[in-house]
Amino acid sequence: MKIVVDTETGLAPWRQVHDQVVRAVTTGALPEGTRLPPIRQLARDLGLASGTVARAYRELEAAGWVTTARSRGTVVTIPPGRPEPAALLRSAAADFATTARDLGATLDDALDAVRAAWS
Repeated sequence: MKIVVDTETGLAPWRQVHDQVVRAVTTGALPEGTRLPPIRQLARDLGLASGTVARAYRELEAAGWVTTARSRGTVVTIPPGRPEPAALLRSAAADFATTARDLGATLDDALDAVRAAWS
């Protein structure tokens, strides 16, 4: 799994890490039991502060996406009642629609943005 943080999106780096891990677990790219990199290593690889990655891991653990144990590190788990990919897509679409409306975009502008991002 490759995590990419884009400082130009306006989305907090910890949230980008969080969302990419959730997406990878949901799609099966990160199966249950997969060990995530240690906080310091991932922070160094992404050019982020350790506290930023630690927050992402804390949020993931609070939501049941990972568990952390000193001996095993941070490991992917499958939360009970995990949302289906379609539900995650609807949620992401709702967030995007809200942002687009807040920016004053028309539906056509928003659809053009999605088409451009899809490529």
